Amino acid sequence: MGAGQSALKGLEIEEKAVEITDFWTHHSANIEGTNPVGLSVFISEPSLHSTASFGKPTPLEKNAKNLMIHRHPNILKYVSSWSKGSKFFLATEKVKPLVQVIGTETTLQICIGLHNILRALLFLHEKALSSHNNICSSSIYVAEDGSWKLGGLEYLCQFSELTTNYFRKIKTYRYEKAISPIEDELLNNISSDPIVIDRYAFGVLAEDVLRLKNDDDVPGLKEFIEYCKQELKTSDTSLVASLSSLLNHSFFSHDFMKIHAFLTELPLKTETEKKEFFLNIVEKLESFPEKIVAEQLGKLLLSRLVLLDPTAQEKLLPFILKPKSQDDLKDQGLFTVQTFKEHLIPKLLQMFCVRDASIRLLLISHLNLFVHVFEKDELKSRVLPELLVGIKDTDDYLVSTTLHALAELVPILGAATVIGGQRGKLFADGRPMKIQRLRKSINTNSSNNNSNNHNLNRITDSSMLSLPERPSPDGGEDKEETNFSYAEEENWSDWETQEIEGKDNQLINRTIETIENSDLQNSNLETKIDEIKSKNKKKPIVADISELDIKHSKSICQESDDFDFFTDMEPVIQKPQIIQVEKVFQTKTIFDVKSPTNNSADNSPDEDNGWGDDLNDWDIDTVEVKE
Repeated sequence: MGAGQSALKGLEIEEKAVEITDFWTHHSANIEGTNPVGLSVFISEPSLHSTASFGKPTPLEKNAKNLMIHRHPNILKYVSSWSKGSKFFLATEKVKPLVQVIGTETTLQICIGLHNILRALLFLHEKALSSHNNICSSSIYVAEDGSWKLGGLEYLCQFSELTTNYFRKIKTYRYEKAISPIEDELLNNISSDPIVIDRYAFGVLAEDVLRLKNDDDVPGLKEFIEYCKQELKTSDTSLVASLSSLLNHSFFSHDFMKIHAFLTELPLKTETEKKEFFLNIVEKLESFPEKIVAEQLGKLLLSRLVLLDPTAQEKLLPFILKPKSQDDLKDQGLFTVQTFKEHLIPKLLQMFCVRDASIRLLLISHLNLFVHVFEKDELKSRVLPELLVGIKDTDDYLVSTTLHALAELVPILGAATVIGGQRGKLFADGRPMKIQRLRKSINTNSSNNNSNNHNLNRITDSSMLSLPERPSPDGGEDKEETNFSYAEEENWSDWETQEIEGKDNQLINRTIETIENSDLQNSNLETKIDEIKSKNKKKPIVADISELDIKHSKSICQESDDFDFFTDMEPVIQKPQIIQVEKVFQTKTIFDVKSPTNNSADNSPDEDNGWGDDLNDWDIDTVEVKE
């Protein structure tokens, strides 16, 4: 058994054992790769005394064979098995022994766990026609999602093999408390009632795990314990109840168990039943502790059948995929951020690896609801690579939706990580820089003078209202603070209509700077504000620069004693200067222009040499000019 198989590729087994039994040691393990997978590995050696006395095949080999044959959602999942030297290895899904976690399990979790074990037993009895023969806590494991799994199948055998000699052989290794005092009598009639061994052991198991639990935690708890004592452990075989009748007990038929059972059996439900179920499921789930819902139902709520159901997409998914906000108490999410991280994020990371268009569209369309819950490393190494695959698909809608999802990652990971490549500052900030600097200085000094800050903000706000969208080209931008990554074109013709408005705002800015640098009292500030506002109202805004009468510029300047608007616009007229150009001897090239009529070196400067009056428009560096 397993001799022809080799160890899993990339498997790393932890040295420290999780559990040590008479037959094997239980270790945690991982398969490294793009999507790491956690496993449990059971290792046995012939040197173990119990293994040697048990004979061939060893208990772990029998356990591995039965796990491989009997596949059920509530039975420990078989992955692989192999031999290496004298050791035998069994790899299963990652689990922990129940005995290590039973102390932290709630009554509801135990109720669900017992229900899982009961269904596994019914599968063995009714479908496999086999008996487990060692139902106890040591045969049960707890998976990562909190579900209980039935293991310990080393004593399993078919009903036809149940004999007195077989039970005598394994009696030493079974859980002593789960052995009935009248087992020898029961074995005489084992053919008529082959499940009698498992039925008695299940009653003992239920008593052990529920003995310290409160009766009010789950409906029907007290009645269920009494039922186990009287019906499952009775010595009167005529009164013994069947295990299947337990499924109808009130302990296994409350609302939470109904939801769990419905989600488990979802493929068997009709469209009408599913629609009615998903319409009211959120209200029912809110009545249970969120941690239990996430642990026990998280995997089922994110199953493929639920995700693809139209009613579930509308009524359930927005509440599952949106974590509760700590600031908003009215948030309608089902899970807090911590619970979401612990129980749902691992499942979502697995779902991003599924190359199914319907599932991927659902995930990325809701990504904005839960993207902030992921760790940066998870987004960078697991989510981002899968999203980048989506933009190469032939489905245009999938590509479009994926690009929207990538935009959600930019604020978290940065554009360089998301889109890659070299980036530069290709756009400039065209806002008035002086106003920005003034606001920064006001905010810095706010703790020193709150009243001055308030008044200066009023000046700033009023100035901003009258400013154009971009400043005047005449020194409107601060060249020291504006850093352009390319040469901006000097095309300002479409903004000339705002020139006069820019001049008015320049006056306001200078007045603001004067007020800021001086230590004025509140009264002086208010006076300056009123003066600026009144002057600003008197000056009309000219819609077109062509309407200005430049001839009247002096009278305009006289109206303002503070600033001359047109100082830079006055023309400077100078007398013409006569210059002499010395003859410069140059090397002749094929581009020299020669006169067809006169090649003498004594050509007059006034003579037309072919260039005409446009000679001054060319930048000829070879001509030396002296006054």
